[in-house]
Order: sequence, then structure tokens, then C-alpha cells
Amino acid sequence: MDKRQYKYIGKSPDRSEALEKVTGRAAYVHDMELPGMLYAKALHSPYARAKIVSIDVSAAKALPGVKAVLTGEDAPYLVGLYMIDKRIIAKDIVRYQGEVVAAVAATDERIAEEAVSLIKVEYEVLPSVQTIDEALEAKILVHEDINDLEYMKGVFFPQKDSNIASWNKTVRGDVEKAFEESYLVVENEMYLPAAAHTPLETHAAIAEADPYSDRIKIWSSAQSPFAVRQLMAKSFGIAESDIQVIIPYVGGGFGGKAGIHLEPLSALLSKACKGRPVKYKATREEEFNQLPTRAAMRGRIKTGVTKDGKITAMKVYYDWDSGAYADYGVNVGKTAIYSGAGAYEIPNVEIHSRTLYTNKVFSTAYRGFGHLETHWVIERQMDMVAQKLGIDPYDFRMINILGPGKTTVSGEVITESTGSPSDCLKAVAREINWTGYQSEEEREIQRKTGKVRGKGLALLHKAPAMPAFTSTASIIQIDGDGKVKVMIGAIDIGQGANTAMRQIAAEVLDIPLENVEVVWESDTQKNPYDWQTVASKLTFMGGNAVIKAAEDMIKQMKEVAAQVFRCDVSKLSHGDGYIYHVHHPHKKLSYGNLARGYSYENGNAIGGVIIGRGTYIADGLTNLDKETGEGLPALVWTYGAHGVDLEVDLETGDVHILKIASAFDLGQAINKKMIEGQIMGGVLQGIGSALSEGLKFNAEGKLLNPTFTDYKIPSAKDIPDEIVPILIENPQADGPFGARGVGEHPMISVPSVIGNALYDALGINFHKLPLNPENIALAIAAHHTS
Repeated sequence: MDKRQYKYIGKSPDRSEALEKVTGRAAYVHDMELPGMLYAKALHSPYARAKIVSIDVSAAKALPGVKAVLTGEDAPYLVGLYMIDKRIIAKDIVRYQGEVVAAVAATDERIAEEAVSLIKVEYEVLPSVQTIDEALEAKILVHEDINDLEYMKGVFFPQKDSNIASWNKTVRGDVEKAFEESYLVVENEMYLPAAAHTPLETHAAIAEADPYSDRIKIWSSAQSPFAVRQLMAKSFGIAESDIQVIIPYVGGGFGGKAGIHLEPLSALLSKACKGRPVKYKATREEEFNQLPTRAAMRGRIKTGVTKDGKITAMKVYYDWDSGAYADYGVNVGKTAIYSGAGAYEIPNVEIHSRTLYTNKVFSTAYRGFGHLETHWVIERQMDMVAQKLGIDPYDFRMINILGPGKTTVSGEVITESTGSPSDCLKAVAREINWTGYQSEEEREIQRKTGKVRGKGLALLHKAPAMPAFTSTASIIQIDGDGKVKVMIGAIDIGQGANTAMRQIAAEVLDIPLENVEVVWESDTQKNPYDWQTVASKLTFMGGNAVIKAAEDMIKQMKEVAAQVFRCDVSKLSHGDGYIYHVHHPHKKLSYGNLARGYSYENGNAIGGVIIGRGTYIADGLTNLDKETGEGLPALVWTYGAHGVDLEVDLETGDVHILKIASAFDLGQAINKKMIEGQIMGGVLQGIGSALSEGLKFNAEGKLLNPTFTDYKIPSAKDIPDEIVPILIENPQADGPFGARGVGEHPMISVPSVIGNALYDALGINFHKLPLNPENIALAIAAHHTS
């Protein structure tokens, strides 16, 4: 179907949940109150690494209103996504400041807090691992039992007697020989700190454990209900069917709610309280201290090029400071070996990605899933190599850019259907009027005014980071009035997914948009299965599943109508909510007439209840080879680019972004307004990572900025004067109406493009984030002195 003929695809109807949210009727886990509910609070370790010598909970238990107090002795369970390495409550040893060492359930939060303050713990403080180099030295092991940990074999590769939770690599061609033959070899080291997710809604969970069986009912703010169910079942040693997970409205996630966190602790407390529901809602400080972050990362990169700018070789070591537990961190690290060379064709490449244990709060998925981090390294390196060669960084990128017929570092051949990174780069360069770096003379003229301007470019790409066996499903039911209900297993966490699924269903079924409802609450006992709501894969995979479910519904209705009209199914078509005969359009039956089968005048009935079913699996994907990194890890690539025009105050170091243009080849926009909103929000989040955000730890592993007072996220004054979203639509052949995912992509390479523009403005190359006023002012002073 030509996209210009679409009724709903590419349009921008209001979000399906808009009224519920703006009127305050949308209910979150924080809002829920159940009969007899208790409230949980936790005691956290004040040390990064210490032995638990003793715990005295007697005073806490004696406090009126306290119904349960649990320690590690009461919770002999391990949890983990890819490595089973984390206790629900620490036992014998704590591995980061903020780790839970005891938990309380009480009749109200005030009593629970008081009870926590009465728990006495004696610690023996131990030396800790705080830096990437200390982790690699392995003089201290964060997990002395690393050799015995259960993990996902063939995908992750923990190293014996080390702090390396997984060492993944890609090796293609002969890197060392290519370096020897290169005209120029450039080496650099880049760094960015850990960061917090800071969703509007903090983590929350309510658990109700049946005291007479293994059954547990969970209400959670998690992104992925089926993952919570699976991981809890494995941890507790019970059947998945015994666990019901319900997800109401979720107030943002950005990856931080992708795994399993508060749910097991709430369940254990409920079990200890004879099945009374227990609610644990995290404080904002717990979001920083107890719950997972984005990993810090150091990248050491070496690039070889010919005289005319063709990349001959690249070697990169990505070292991830992933904290005390593996969680999603090892998977973030794994993605670097197939995406960590950027959107470029490089004949000889070697990428090492090491996910490291340290004694800090553990890391997890974060919007971009490691790509913001790797692109900070790659896209800054591209500019710095171009500087050494004396080539325009735009031209340098275009010489090496991926495109049809070219090969990725994992061996995948790019096709016409994959999208066009060059279209994206051209679009942003045109939008900011890119003409190349300014000269030092031009900078000097500006310096006299106290402010200098600079422009920058950066490219990006991302594919969903997910297992090769990932699948999703959709169910569509039709009512007697012809209205339909769509059920999916994925979660709308604020990204507008349900609105997109609604548009897709309405388009396929050819019915008014107001006749389609996507069931909001997700329930593992009712909704069809979905792997997880992560990886920007919901539109692509969920959309395909909805299309198949809608097509299945149409097929069933046509089969019934064919019996009524006594014709072959091939003679029937559908439109405007009817099944009709193509040669006799007056012969038609409404969807409502067919919803529960068809009844003749004499009472004879045929057919039955119409239920559309659709499934979609990530077909053709493979694991990556342990030694070479070759394989097919990518379901679909989405390319993009940023161009920025900014101004720097030479006295204060303040950066003011005048304009940022962001182009993405998303195949086909399902809802243009929502995508533009995603781009603007992602760009602003990327600006936070670039200019202000970063968790700060002292030498003992204590987090120094666990509140919004000291952890600075962008505010209204940080919004650029102009954000220009550019939607490029080269359709994906197997995408739903040609669409690709774009949810995470807008924040990727935002720090890089700002770093590149700062070089244009100041003539200074920055290697470390954040690019806050203090760091910029110090760099300007040092540059002036030199």
C-alpha cells in the first residue's frame, strides 16, 4: 500500500491515554491501596565492601506495628538476568554502599522507617574495588565465587579468578598489519561517568503471597512483566504459572525498570506476614543508591587511515564499570562488539568489551543500551582523526559510511531496505549550514566578544539488543458493536506504544480509530507473551504481531462470510468495518455481525467467536561467535545523525545550544507527532549526559550526589533555542508498514556532537564527560596557558 493512501499511519492522533493522565485518573502502583496492606522499608549498607559480623533486629521487631523484619538469613535466594550473582538481601558480605541488609514490613511507612533505624549491624569494613584499573588488576575480587556462578553460556564469558563478568570480542581481518600499512594512526582515550535514570515515577512494587501455596501476585512499575515472572520463579524455585504480574500505568523507565528489583523483597515480606499485601516504593535517594544506574565506561581507541581518509583498521577496548552485580550490564557490554565501531565500514577491526565488577551500585539497561557510551568514543574519534588528516569531518564520515552492499563488523551485509545513514548526515549538515571547521583566526575574532560559536556533526546507529529467540504476540477481540480490543504483552511506559498499536490495528482492519482500544493494564495471566519492553523493538515486533492478529481476524471473518454468501473466500474483501463481495458490494456483513459467528433467520448458526491471533519472532538471528564476534545479532538497524550550533561563554564555561538538528531514518513514521516528541525528549536527555549528569563517588565508594540537589538533570533553561526533528522514510521491507524503532536513538551521539562542536568553537578536544561549565572553564584556562 502506498503510504499516501494510509488512513492512520503517518498521522498524529492524540495519545490514547492523554485524557487519563491530564485529568489525574491514570493510576500507578504508587497510587494503589489494598485492604490490609503493609508498607516496606529497607536498611542499606553504609559501606562499599564489608563483612556483616552481626545483625540485631530485636528492637525493630518489638516496635508496635511492625509485622516482619527480614535479613539475609531469611532470604536464601539469588537473582540475576544473565548471571545469577545477586542476593535479594545481602548475607555475610555487602558489595556496594546502598545494598539492602535488612527489610521491614509495618502498618505504615513512619513505623517502618523507625523500625529500620532500630536495627543494629556490626560491620568489618574491607578494602574495595573502585576503579576500572583496580577491577582489571583483580587484587581484590568483588565476587570471590565468580568461578562458580551460574550464567548464560555461549553468550557471556566470565573470566576465572577475575572481576570480569564477561569479556566479549569481535575480530575481523588483520588489524596489526593494517596499522603498519596505514598512512596515519591515531590513539585516544575517552571516559564517561555512571548516570541515573531519573524517571518521574520511582520504582514501586506490591506483593501478595498466598500463605497456603506458592502463588504470588505482583503489581509493579516494571517495564517487562514476563521477565519479572520468569526471574522470580527461577529465584524462588516455583512454577512461572504460580506468579501473576500486573503492570498498571508506568511513569517512565529508560531501562532502569527493565529487570527485577523490588518485587522479590516485597514477596518475601508478604510471605512472612501471612499473605498480607506489602508495598515497597523507593525513595528518590534509593533510586540513586540502591537501584541500578547506567555504567561508567572507558574507551581506548586506535584508528588507522589512508592519506585520502579511508579507515583501514580500528581497535577498541571498552571497559565498563558495571558495579557490584551483572544484571543487564553484561548485555550492554556485549552490544559493543557489533555496534561499537559506529555506522562505518571498516575492513580490519578488533573490539574488546569487558564488563567489570566493582564495589559500586550495579548498572543496568539505560536508554541507548550502551550506544551513547560507545558513540561518545567513536564519534569523537572520527573528528579527531579528521583533524589530524586535515579533512572535513563531514567528508571523512561520508568516505567511510555504511550503505547498501557494505558489511558491518559482525559480517552482516547492508541492503537497500536497511535505511540510509548518509541521508541522515546530509540532512543535519544542511540544516545547520555546515561548511567545515572554522579557522583559528575566525575563533580569535570571536574571542574578543567573550563568546565563541561552534558547529558539530555526529552519526549514530542502533539495533535492538536482544536474544536470538525473542518473540512477542498480540490478541484482538471484536465486540458485537464492531469495536475491537487489542492486547499485547509489551508495556507503554510513556513512549506512546499503545497509540501506535492502535493506529496499526485500525489501518489493517480499516475501521475508525475510535473503534480500537488497546488494553492498558498488562497482566501475565491475561495478556499474550512478550519478551521485554526494551531495545526500541516494540513498534517493529509488536507492530508486526498486531498486523498478523488483525489479518487473522479478517481471515476468520471472510471464512464465515463466504459461507453466508456461498462464494469463494477470494471473492471477498474488507473495508470500513465490513466484509463484502468484490463484485456485489451490496452484499456485506459488518464486523459486529460476525463477531460471535453468524446466525441465519431460522436460528442456524455458523462460525463462532472471532479472536485474532498474531505472533512475531526475531527470525534469522544468531549468537555471536566467541572468538570472531561474527553472526547476525541485529533484527533491524536504525540510523541517525545530529548537527549542532552552539555558543560558549569563555568566562563561565557555560554552553548555550542555539540549534540542534536530529535526523532519523525510521522507515515509516507511525505517529509523526509522537516521534518528534521522542526526538525532542531524547535530545534533551542526551544534553543532560553531555553537559551536567554524572554520579560522583569518593575513594571509599560513597555516592556523593544522591539527590536532585547535587545531581543536575536538564531544566527548562537548558532547552536549546531550536530543536529540529527530521524524519527520513526509507521503508524497511519487513517492518510494520515499513517502520523501524526510534525510541532510544535520539539521545545517542548527543554528547559526541556537542563535544565536536566545542572543538570547532574552542580548538580543544574533550575526552571526558560531563562537559559542565567547570570542566570547560578549566580546559579553556589550560589551553590559554599552553
